Amino acid sequence: MTQRATMPMILALLVTTVGFATLIFVQEATSPPLVYGAYYCGVLFAIYLFVRLWLPHSDVLLLPIVTMLTGIGLVMIFRLTYDIENEENLAITQAVWILVGSGAMLFVVMFFRNYHRLFEYKYLLALGGLLFILLTFTPLGYEVHGARRWVDIGPVSFQPSEFGRLALIVFFAGYLAEKRDVMAATSRSFLGVQLPSLKYFGPVAVVWAFSLAILVFEKDLGSSLLFFAVPLLMLYVATGRTAYIILGGLLFSVGSLLAYLAFGHVQVRVRAWLDPWQDPDGEGFQIVQSLFNIADGGILGTGLGAGFSQTIPEVQTDFIFSTIASELGLLGATVVLLAFLIFVYRGIKISLLATDDASKLLAFGLTSMFALQTLIIVGGTTKAIPLTGMTLPFVSYGGSSVVGSFLLTALLLVVSEKAGRRIVEEQEYQERSF
Repeated sequence: MTQRATMPMILALLVTTVGFATLIFVQEATSPPLVYGAYYCGVLFAIYLFVRLWLPHSDVLLLPIVTMLTGIGLVMIFRLTYDIENEENLAITQAVWILVGSGAMLFVVMFFRNYHRLFEYKYLLALGGLLFILLTFTPLGYEVHGARRWVDIGPVSFQPSEFGRLALIVFFAGYLAEKRDVMAATSRSFLGVQLPSLKYFGPVAVVWAFSLAILVFEKDLGSSLLFFAVPLLMLYVATGRTAYIILGGLLFSVGSLLAYLAFGHVQVRVRAWLDPWQDPDGEGFQIVQSLFNIADGGILGTGLGAGFSQTIPEVQTDFIFSTIASELGLLGATVVLLAFLIFVYRGIKISLLATDDASKLLAFGLTSMFALQTLIIVGGTTKAIPLTGMTLPFVSYGGSSVVGSFLLTALLLVVSEKAGRRIVEEQEYQERSF
């Protein structure tokens, strides 16, 4: 392991260290930031060293980006909840979830290095993913802010959809890779649009429709959008047929209209998006405060701890990007968005370098989900699109989101390891040939 390879990780840890050091002076806090900073840097650097030794050919930039994003999120959560009644322990909880997510990532890295075994159980994973999401309809499930997407098991509350969608992406990747040729062939048309044989498209359509129906009945429209868009993109990449994009666009338009007519909380969010100033103290309060904070940040920001984003309800989850833009300014917000962009770029690169169709589709599906989730939440907080109530990956407060994001990273790492090993073997073969 070279010094050049570890430099991105050192820079990522330095960003977190500077953030916590700043809070010591700004909020006059001593012990907690020091403890969080030391714990975080030590754990993440140890994990990085282990992954580099265990998967020496894996993508070298994924973990530094994850470290920087989770570090910025932890700093912001501590800043927003420090000395706030009933919220002062949220940073500790987030730190615990980061530890759990890191352990889950290590588990996948250690025991699923041969990740192709997952494709052998793709139908079982699809069933498990759907049943997992169905937990919200049991007595364990409960509703928050109009959406029934949470499950409470003892002291732990989580969102099953965060993990169910990972299982479904593995299913789609394995199935589409196996049936891509027959699904690209058409046997009939509808309104001039060529359609594949129902025999092969049926399993995809059933799992897709069932998962969407569950999430719509849960009123979890953010996850519904991801479940709709990601398999559609995977289907297009697998077959190269634009008919799927056309049909998907039509279905999305119809579904959006029906969701607006059926769900009151969707109407509230659309009204707040179209004209938040109509009711700035009610329906539009979150959006208005978010826009005020982003504008107040300017180019360089107000400074860490000097903003007023605590006026936004649920700021540590849905609107943490507003805090970043407010206190770190356009410059800081751009750096964070560039980190997300680099993660997406590396994910697409892993997909292109993967050795087989299933691996390509898996990496592409995981990266697409990550990119769309980022666009949806950033677009919501900046009023580009209606707010959906999703979390910013790695940054926002939320245990399910953090653990799910670490699992996503783990799958990308094992895919990149196999692709990287093949490239090294080809280079060594060429050198021996000459």
